[in-house]
Amino acid sequence: MSNDTNPVKTKRFKVPHTYVIICMIILLAFIGTYIMPAGEYQRVEDPNGRTVVDADSFTSVPQNPVKFFSFTEDHLFSSVHRGMQDASNIIFFILIVGGAFAMIQGTGAINAGIGKLALGLKDKGSMIIPVMLFIFGVGGSTIGMAEETIVFIPIGIALARALGYDAIVGVAMITLGASAGFSGGIANPFTVGVAQGIAELPIYSGAMYRVVIFAVFQIAAFLYVMRYAKKVKADPQISAVRELEIAEKDQIIDLSELPKFTTKHIYVFITVIIGFVAMIYGVMEHDWYIRELSSLFLMMGIFASLIGGSSPSKASSDFVLGAKDLIFGALVVGIARAILMVMSDGQIIDSLVYSMAAGISTFGTTIGALFMYLVQIVLNLFIPSGSGQAATTMPIMVPLSDLIGVSRQTAVLAYQLGDGITNLIIPTSGTIMGVIAISKIPYEKWVKWVAPYVGILLLIGAVFVAMSNIIGLT
Repeated sequence: MSNDTNPVKTKRFKVPHTYVIICMIILLAFIGTYIMPAGEYQRVEDPNGRTVVDADSFTSVPQNPVKFFSFTEDHLFSSVHRGMQDASNIIFFILIVGGAFAMIQGTGAINAGIGKLALGLKDKGSMIIPVMLFIFGVGGSTIGMAEETIVFIPIGIALARALGYDAIVGVAMITLGASAGFSGGIANPFTVGVAQGIAELPIYSGAMYRVVIFAVFQIAAFLYVMRYAKKVKADPQISAVRELEIAEKDQIIDLSELPKFTTKHIYVFITVIIGFVAMIYGVMEHDWYIRELSSLFLMMGIFASLIGGSSPSKASSDFVLGAKDLIFGALVVGIARAILMVMSDGQIIDSLVYSMAAGISTFGTTIGALFMYLVQIVLNLFIPSGSGQAATTMPIMVPLSDLIGVSRQTAVLAYQLGDGITNLIIPTSGTIMGVIAISKIPYEKWVKWVAPYVGILLLIGAVFVAMSNIIGLT
């Protein structure tokens, strides 16, 4: 009989790196070119000038498997470089916008503005919760604010504790607000802008429908946070992070030490507002696309940094740091586009779309739209980058939506909601993991608290996707 009393250590499963997952998909696509029947649809131009699939034109073609390596032809490994080239406009758009917003943030205007707001509402009790939810919701909906929220977490927690709440409330009024905006995506350049570009839709079209979604998500967040906040204030013992509150009772941030809000900061905000007004006008009246939007964001960053007092060297450093923060997502877009390169070379992408359409069409268009939504929810666990997920899935979902009778706007909506909502809970999200790290809230406690809310939003999202299909949102 063995006397070994050492417990057997079992390795916990870890989700592979996003790049590993995408490379695995590229490899599966490569293998698929050898085993899947090749086929193609004819593409035609519709009355709106978009390239669409002719539903009755699918034909089988000779098998054309992609080569593993070749000295003279495109092959598996060259697909990544080609994918980068094919997605270069999106990649550079992400980097420029990220750099520009870092230049704006580098002026200190955003931090000082939030600080002034926080101090102004400190004595107004529960007013702080809806206001903070809305402010960060607007940020998520217009500039795709996600990782940027991390720096505000200490302020949110300090405010919440000063008002008799706990760290959960401080984190929630920032992250749930930003998530509602990011998911609703009224003018989110990294999700809606990229997806609509791939779908050949006018940039930010269908915005009013997304405004309604944003409003509903904000209301849901407000009710969920306020319900919990009132309970915690009435009885601190029921806090979901009671142990943390006891341990951190002496670690209170002095709100008076926040950056002062100056006249320069006001001018920075005016510059940003003018920029967004120009963007709305350009998109609506002049059909602006990614190139024009990139140039506008760059102008906003440059002028804001000049007005805000940043030196040219500091503004340049801010730009580089901002672009650096988004290099992960930008590269995901290019690497993910390699999937499309392989499938297109092997002429199996249309075969996949044909098979999916044949299976889904028997259930009706609304079920088809909800199927798209479900696929995006699942994929978000593995490809948490919004723009990367758009680059991976929209080239397949767009022709699929054409074939089964779902509008392209609904396909984009299914993507943005499927991508955004679960970012609050998935362990592959760098943003939420950063938030809980800086807040010191254990991941399992955060999941237990926020899971019901995520479930509610997923159901609401399903309703909006179904309604979008029923009304024929365009």
